[in-house]
Amino acid sequence: MTYISIPNPSLQVTKDHRLEIKDLPVEAPGPGEALVHIRATGICGSDVHFWKHGQIGELKVLGNCVLGHEACGEVIKVGEGVTNVSVGDRVAIEPQNACGECFLCLQGDYNLCQEVDFLSVYPCHGTMQRLRVTKAKNLFPIPDNMSFEEGALVEPLSVAYHGVENAQLQLGRGAMICGAGPIGLATLVLANASGAAPLVISDLSADRLAFAKKLIPRVQTYQIDLSKTPQENAAGIRKLFGPKEADAPPKVLECTGIETSIITGAYVVRRSGTLMVIGVGREIINNFPFMHLSFGEVDVKFINRYHQSWPAVIRLIGEGVVDVKKFVTHRFPLEKADEAIILSSDPKNGSIKVIIEDNYKIL
Repeated sequence: MTYISIPNPSLQVTKDHRLEIKDLPVEAPGPGEALVHIRATGICGSDVHFWKHGQIGELKVLGNCVLGHEACGEVIKVGEGVTNVSVGDRVAIEPQNACGECFLCLQGDYNLCQEVDFLSVYPCHGTMQRLRVTKAKNLFPIPDNMSFEEGALVEPLSVAYHGVENAQLQLGRGAMICGAGPIGLATLVLANASGAAPLVISDLSADRLAFAKKLIPRVQTYQIDLSKTPQENAAGIRKLFGPKEADAPPKVLECTGIETSIITGAYVVRRSGTLMVIGVGREIINNFPFMHLSFGEVDVKFINRYHQSWPAVIRLIGEGVVDVKKFVTHRFPLEKADEAIILSSDPKNGSIKVIIEDNYKIL
């Protein structure tokens, strides 16, 4: 059923790796749903990956699918029975809709639900469109002092939040972050807020490390040298923490998913520590230093997205505990979303977070 006859441009990826801007019909919200005017959507590396490669692991693009899942907007209509949001509310959108009935959902781990519909994962359309119906339970009002851009950044901050929470960072205890991309930088600001000290972040890019230093001045940086082995780079990183084994960081948060980076992190973390893998990489990782980690009784942990993080992350941003405004380096109107993702896909352009915004007047 069409609710409103206004243009609803969307950015879609096709099965044969093309980008298309197409209008979509706008449906009325049903019971428990709300119609949201998407005002800001951030571009994620997964959006680029679906476009260029057509799949991430078992998740495949089998037909046209609207990209985007880092989103914030305004509620313009609510369906029957909706009480948690009202027309005019500014809301951040949690993009995963789990079944609610499996044992994982019932124990609170709904992010692990195997029947989850995730926005921008085929066949579930994402948020790079003007208007989208979504489950009202996945909408979280943001305070007046938060912008739509900041609301969109709740999603990548939630990934980092889930990793930091599960790694159990501690006040005055060292932490190392592998990778200064958007998730690594999000992890950095949350690690800083946690009181972990000292902090070190690594990356191949000197520019990204400089960005990290401007973001959190107290962080020490290490530029990865590809001519060195992971063990040699790890030794250089450890020196930043101090000369003794006890100075090595008890927590390492790996945010790239790249094999050599994971191995480097494995040699940085101290014995009895935790290696938290946040980054998404290849399906099979080779050369994993199994016995080194085994002898050191290192806990190797993983995360899959997030759960129950939106209220906490909204508070962290809204109350100024973390500042994510500097993350946004480029902005594009919705009608030029294809140009935005092309720019985001090229590291030479120096983007951190590219935002697609829509200022079309509805309310």
